[in-house]
Amino acid sequence: MLPEEVLQQIKRIEINTRKLVDSMFMGQYKTAFKGQGMTFADFREYVPGDDVRAISWPLTARTGKTFIKKFEEERELTILLCVDISGSTDFGSQKNFKGEIITYLSAVLAYAAIKNNDTVGLLLFTDRVEHYVPPRKGRNHVQRLLRDLVYFKPRGSGTNIGEVLRYVTGILKRKASVFIFSDFMDDDFDQAMRVLGRKHDIVAGVVTDPLETALPKMGLVEFIDPESGEQVLVDTSSNFFQRDFKSEIQKRISKRDRLLRVSQADRLDVSTDTDWVKALLAYFRKK
Repeated sequence: MLPEEVLQQIKRIEINTRKLVDSMFMGQYKTAFKGQGMTFADFREYVPGDDVRAISWPLTARTGKTFIKKFEEERELTILLCVDISGSTDFGSQKNFKGEIITYLSAVLAYAAIKNNDTVGLLLFTDRVEHYVPPRKGRNHVQRLLRDLVYFKPRGSGTNIGEVLRYVTGILKRKASVFIFSDFMDDDFDQAMRVLGRKHDIVAGVVTDPLETALPKMGLVEFIDPESGEQVLVDTSSNFFQRDFKSEIQKRISKRDRLLRVSQADRLDVSTDTDWVKALLAYFRKK
């Protein structure tokens, strides 16, 4: 049995995200994510103006009448949510931590998927694949995904996005839309993302916090790296520290942006100090 506070948290997320899906996201989701192809539906008699390439010559020869093949869009999609649960997601200087924003984004996409009769799965990762739930349909399935998003306890604390992408490449047999939610502060994941993108649609959901790029002057502060556990005492009021901090952060951001750019994946940017609902809607409209 889950603790009562966890059950209440899951219930709140479910109620809020289902309302958002019903009121705002459903139409945008259907428009943004088209079907995976066309499947044969039926035959009908040819009428002038029809595409002659659709004529069924065997049936035409048997019946003496000209028939064409009718096709319809294969609507069912597969959505896979790859969620970073490393130590760096347990950070936030605003109302919500980065990990909480990721949970809300994942919940909205999951409920939109099952409402559209699509399948949705979940993969939780740190510096390893921590937990995988294969894509399925149904509200009970999404409730299970929410429970895992909220309550799963990882073994690792670091981040290895390339490892996750290679794992996903091996397990997905049919074309899917793969959402990867992380701050993407990692190295050398671009090649693995390009390989995965040859068959699947990839969305890099980059979730950040403003304090990660602009640290205020607060005097002596002890920082703990949430992924390595390393502790360091620094004088945040020092001009030398501020200069070096900004320089190092800009290098890391530039490297991340370059890797994402050469990965050729779609990009969704969300900051903890902005409205994640508006950010997701803007992405859908652009797509």
